[in-house]
Amino acid sequence: MIIVRNTFLAKPGCASKLAALVKNAASIGKLKNLRVLTDMTGDFNRVIMEHEVEDLNGVAATMQKYAKDEAVRSAMQGYTDLYVTGSREVLQTM
Repeated sequence: MIIVRNTFLAKPGCASKLAALVKNAASIGKLKNLRVLTDMTGDFNRVIMEHEVEDLNGVAATMQKYAKDEAVRSAMQGYTDLYVTGSREVLQTM
């Protein structure tokens, strides 16, 4: 099993809006075992979205699906205005 973790550092005052937007879009995309998290410690205004895929091919397939899915694209409209930086981790469960 692969865990994909996308971490965003939201602009001040935008973390909850970004978290809601990401959660809505990811639910439209039907990501497996989706979790949207916000910070309690560490960097302020951090939003983390985690989901699972079966293997590395699933990572690429999900990214391609999101790029083409008009409902997801519409739900994500304007999200780049809500964060300063972001990163992605792809982790294997043991």
